Amino acid sequence: MKKLAQYMRFVNKYGPCALVAGGSDGLGAAFAEALARRGLNLVLIARNKARLDETAKRIREKYSVDVSVIACDLADYEKAKNLIQEHIYTDKNNSCGTSIGILVYNAAFAPIGLFENTSEENLSLAAAVNVRTPLLLAKLFSPQMIQNRRGGIVLMSSLAGAQGSPNLAAYAATKSFNAVLAEGLWKELKPHGVDVIGCCAGAVLTPGYQQAEKVKKAPGTLSAKDVAEQTLNALGKGPVVIPGTVNKIARFVLTRLLTRKAAINIMSNNTGSLA
Repeated sequence: MKKLAQYMRFVNKYGPCALVAGGSDGLGAAFAEALARRGLNLVLIARNKARLDETAKRIREKYSVDVSVIACDLADYEKAKNLIQEHIYTDKNNSCGTSIGILVYNAAFAPIGLFENTSEENLSLAAAVNVRTPLLLAKLFSPQMIQNRRGGIVLMSSLAGAQGSPNLAAYAATKSFNAVLAEGLWKELKPHGVDVIGCCAGAVLTPGYQQAEKVKKAPGTLSAKDVAEQTLNALGKGPVVIPGTVNKIARFVLTRLLTRKAAINIMSNNTGSLA
C-alpha cells in the first residue's frame, strides 16, 4: 500500500506521459518499465524499430499502459524533433495528448579506444547523441513543463564523466556535460515546479556493457532495473544521484579525496583495457 501511494503521487506530479530517449533496450527499457510500473503512458524513441516494438509490446501486456514508439536516429536532432512534434500534435492514437510530463534521456554513443584512433565521424556522433540532442530536447519540453508547473527531466551521466577517462575520453567528456547541465537546470527550473536530475551511473549490466567489457565485472556494477528505480526515486530530491553504495564511495574518493592526476590514473586502470 505504501508503494502504491508513492506511485500515485508520482503520477500526479509527473504524469500522464513520459518520453524515454534510447528506450528500446538495456537501461532505457528499464526506465520505461519503471515508469510504466508507476502508471505512466510512454513514448519510446530509438533507432531500432524492431526492438522498440518488442519492448513496447512487453510493457503494454505487463502494465496495461499505452506505449507508442518513434524510430529515429537521435544523432539527427531536427528529424527527432519533427517526428516527436508530429506524434504529439497530429497522431490521433497518441494517448499522451500534447504534454510530456517526464523526459528521460538515456541514449548514448561511446567511442571506445584511443583518441588518436577514433574517427571524426564517431567523435561527431558522440557530440550529437550525447550533448546536442539532450540539450535541445530539454529545451523543447521544458516550456510546457514550466507552463504546467510540473514535470521532470532525467539526464544520464556517468562516473566516467567525473574526471578524464582514458580510452573513453570523448564519451567521458560528454557525460560530464550532462551532469553539469542537470545541476544548472535543477536550480533554474525548481521554482517552476520542474524537477531535474543527473544520474551519474557506474557500470550497468546492459547488453552494450556486457559486449564491450571483456574483463571481470567492475566493482559496484548494478542491474539496469536498480539504476532506473534509484534514479526515479531520487527525482525531486537533489540535482545528482549516484546509484549504488560502492559507486557513491568511489565518486567521493575520486572527486574529493584524490588529486585529479591520481583519479585519472585510477580510471585508466579500469578503462585502459577497453578497445
